[in-house]
Amino acid sequence: MDGQYFALLIDADNVSAKYIKPILTELSRYGNITYKRIYGDWTSTQHSSWKDELLKNSITPIQQFSYTQGKNATDSAMIIDAMDILYTNAVDGFCIVSSDSDFTRLVSRLRESGKTVIGMGENKTPEPFRKACDKFTILENLLSEQEPGGDQETHDTLSKEKIEDAVIKMIIENQDNNKSTGLGEVGSRLVSLYPDFDVRSYGYNMLSKFLEEFRRIQMVKRGSIVSVTLKEDEGHKADIDRYVTRIVKDAGKSGIELSTLGNRVYEKYKDFRINDYGYSQFNQYVKSLPNIRVEKAGTILNAVYKE
Repeated sequence: MDGQYFALLIDADNVSAKYIKPILTELSRYGNITYKRIYGDWTSTQHSSWKDELLKNSITPIQQFSYTQGKNATDSAMIIDAMDILYTNAVDGFCIVSSDSDFTRLVSRLRESGKTVIGMGENKTPEPFRKACDKFTILENLLSEQEPGGDQETHDTLSKEKIEDAVIKMIIENQDNNKSTGLGEVGSRLVSLYPDFDVRSYGYNMLSKFLEEFRRIQMVKRGSIVSVTLKEDEGHKADIDRYVTRIVKDAGKSGIELSTLGNRVYEKYKDFRINDYGYSQFNQYVKSLPNIRVEKAGTILNAVYKE
């Protein structure tokens, strides 16, 4: 999202002033903030903590009187401004900061117009608003980063088991299409499935560290590429490795054609999937085995055993 422009609209009735610096820092990761507006009844003492922050952070306060007791006065003003900004086509996306679900339909409408919508709110934010956004960030997570040791509410909406199941499903889908599963793909698809997914909710700063906690998946690094695969039984993998090595060694100095070797492995081990080992091609797996080289003879690839 580098180089994109965002409008930041804050619901002062439902967000504390203590979050303003983390909000600005987080949104700056996605692009430039061209509009910074906050909505509330500024004649009320309820928003006194916000007043110092507005000047320091160049945020424009929008006055909306509370005509009816107990009603959120900011909703209509924020919605009107958001639609006005949308029709100017001056931004690529919006950041809606609120902890209630009043803006769920607004978010959907902005996305229908092709705009990226990032939501931010406290842990109490209802599920409909979270799911409506392209990405939803829990404000307590941002605050805990800036204040180490601070209390962090448990985000129990999305269990680790549910995440692990979703990742395993991605891996199996890719395996069925003979594709490997990259770490970046896992991150993007998890956010698409669960817009409020954030590894910081579970005490991590990196997706890779978070995934290491799961017992059924593993990460395999090849050069600069990190793949996510199902954990194989080590004994089973060692058995396949020994079988391949024996076939190649028994083939003698001329070796064995890679295609023939592959057919024999797949025939003996019906569940063998090359992607499970972090490779996209069979010859890459063979090259990784000790004492085996893949040599080209014309258009044919042979696996040859070398002492």
